[in-house]
Amino acid sequence: MDRRAAVVLRADFLSGPNLEMHKDSCVRINPWKFAFVILAIAFAGTAACADGSGDPAVASSDSGKYADKDGNPTYKVSEDGTVDWYTYSGFRRYHSDCHVCHGPNGEGSSYAPALAESLKTLSYVDFNNVVTNGRKNVDAANDKVMPSFAENSNVMCFLDDIYVYLRARANGAIPGGRPPKHEDKPEAAKQAETSCTGVK
Repeated sequence: MDRRAAVVLRADFLSGPNLEMHKDSCVRINPWKFAFVILAIAFAGTAACADGSGDPAVASSDSGKYADKDGNPTYKVSEDGTVDWYTYSGFRRYHSDCHVCHGPNGEGSSYAPALAESLKTLSYVDFNNVVTNGRKNVDAANDKVMPSFAENSNVMCFLDDIYVYLRARANGAIPGGRPPKHEDKPEAAKQAETSCTGVK
């Protein structure tokens, strides 16, 4: 192999502002541009995880319920658009109890925020806290109050479902509207629902 074809990158920060290539090459690289390119590549790898709980990729599953690498509930969407049961259930529960204020598909309204946007920065723990305890945002510019849903079993028994639905919306994994296809309801989901709601 021709030695001129072998590119040797040498950092020489002490003697000047440039990174120089092999002495037979006339190409010079500005270290600031080089650093910018490296940072851009590093950040490109995290661009897919738009939400506040980090990367939504499935890391584990248990009886049809999926979790990310940190154990947070997450969604699974197959190539043909089939969603997991919990994402589908979350769509149903969201539109039963949440969309009156927060708008269809998590897109917000004139008096409540778009949850599909909020979950881009709101973690799973924070989401649970707000739904359970409520929130007040009252000042000269705002008069918004989110009530506590701690006593509402139609919300609390399906909180993870609602979360994964909104997480999928926040990451653009599913479009607005009812998911056209979904996995069957797992036996574990049936048992958890009966245990939590008391309805058989």
